Amino acid sequence: MIDSIFIQISVLLGLTVTIAFFMRLLRQPLMIGYLIAGIVAGPFFLDLLQGDTELFDAMAEFGVVLLLFVVGLSLNFEHIKRMGKTSLIVGFSQVFFTSSVGFFILRYLMNFEVMSAMYLAIAITFSSTIIIVKLLGEKKDTESVYGRHTFGLMLVQDVVALFIIIVLTSLTDQMSIGSFASTLIVKILMLIPLVFILARYIVPKIMDIVATSAEFLFIFTVAWCFGVASLLYWLGFSVEVGALIAGLTLGSSPYQTEISSRIRPLRDFFIVLFFIILGSQLSLANLHVVLLPGILLSLFILFGNSFILYHLFRRLKFTRRNSFLAGVTAGQVSEFGFVLLITGNNLGHITGVELEVFTLVALITIIMSSYIITYNEKLYLFLLPVFNFFGKDKYRQKEVKASKYDVWVFGYHRIGWKVCEALTEKNIHFAVVDFDPDSISKLKHRGVPAYFGDASDVEFLEQLPLQKSKMVISTLPEEDDQKTLIKHIRKKTKKTIIIANLYHVESLAELYGAGANYVMMPHLLGGNWISNVIKEKPWTRRTFHTLKKDQNEEMKLRYTVGTHLE
Repeated sequence: MIDSIFIQISVLLGLTVTIAFFMRLLRQPLMIGYLIAGIVAGPFFLDLLQGDTELFDAMAEFGVVLLLFVVGLSLNFEHIKRMGKTSLIVGFSQVFFTSSVGFFILRYLMNFEVMSAMYLAIAITFSSTIIIVKLLGEKKDTESVYGRHTFGLMLVQDVVALFIIIVLTSLTDQMSIGSFASTLIVKILMLIPLVFILARYIVPKIMDIVATSAEFLFIFTVAWCFGVASLLYWLGFSVEVGALIAGLTLGSSPYQTEISSRIRPLRDFFIVLFFIILGSQLSLANLHVVLLPGILLSLFILFGNSFILYHLFRRLKFTRRNSFLAGVTAGQVSEFGFVLLITGNNLGHITGVELEVFTLVALITIIMSSYIITYNEKLYLFLLPVFNFFGKDKYRQKEVKASKYDVWVFGYHRIGWKVCEALTEKNIHFAVVDFDPDSISKLKHRGVPAYFGDASDVEFLEQLPLQKSKMVISTLPEEDDQKTLIKHIRKKTKKTIIIANLYHVESLAELYGAGANYVMMPHLLGGNWISNVIKEKPWTRRTFHTLKKDQNEEMKLRYTVGTHLE
């Protein structure tokens, strides 16, 4: 029996790796490969999961527990607080409108049962945090205006999903509305002090001891995850809620980053099995039943949900570009939808083909949205004439009346502040462009002209008289943003000197081809600096002590730069 299980898992992983390889070639998230591997391994093709279903189901449940544990660990309420009311308004409104329209489609156009329509409508509401984080990270858009607010939206969705799971696991057929409400309130009132006590008083004392050993930290984290989940299950909560709470109790720990990095490989292994088993449940024999609702829901998520988000952001006075990019970024369904439907199935609320429909929707929307997110800027520029048909964008950043400056500095963080110091010393009239609200606020407080905006937003660039400046210096890390900036300036003038910044040599020729006069490469500049130190200074402790002292003075200057810029 053990050999059989070993061979089954070996063949399953080999099949998964092969399919995942082709997914990488197609620039698709590996989740798609896992689902397809499950379909191939399912009863319609290879039937690799026959027998021992309890073992595979247990492994899948481990994946769910670890997934929700990491979600709880990563719930950053400070991020929601920084995003302010925007994340809350957009998040709750999107959940309401998407689920309402989805329910209407399923109930009245597709004739689904009320409970099935309700579960599916809520399941399609959530977007995939894993995919969005991965793709925006690859595009280096995580700190862009639309990227930060998309993450805020994801966090609100995670909180809503947590609440829904608590509600569902508190609901039984025998309960009246009054008893259900009272049970739910009691559970929430139990959870809040439990999380507070664990996070505030118990976890910090334990973690100071545990964190002395990386190996001990890993095994403690796993034990804590399953221990807290089991405890809450014994108290009447679901395992899923227990896993989320276990993550929340460790989320405020100073070791949160290390815990998250160490637990993710284990989570990834079991989540692979989770998605494989989900894929195996998509029976092609039922394809005629799930195909039409799957396609309709996919179109709604790709276009309807993006349209809803676009208008929500527009109502909050975001530019067309940022509203569009945020809307299309969230155009796929989430792993939370699977968890929700499995929870409903375990509770006996749904028993039909809901999970198969959702799996088909996941395949379609994740594949399509991956390409849409990757090429969202080009898609926006392609559709720009359509947007312009409705007139100029009436929503702008407040700093729309830009004065003429000799030099424009794009990007204040890391390199930009030092550039600003040099310009100040030479009494050169300059302004800074950045998309970090904190940097803009600090610069304005110090009397430095600062404009909040994104270098890749052509409509924003039109507001700035860049062609009248002598020089534009970009310290931005993203090559695509800089190409947009350089090409925009070169359409206006050939005289302005443009200095760009690049971390990878692959795009060097492209930036020069776009019109940059010089491209800084920090790793080359750093190599030149240390080589000059080696060639020109004595190799003594005093030399490097002096360099360290100078570096510390530089860092002090970085954080008290206001006195120098005023």
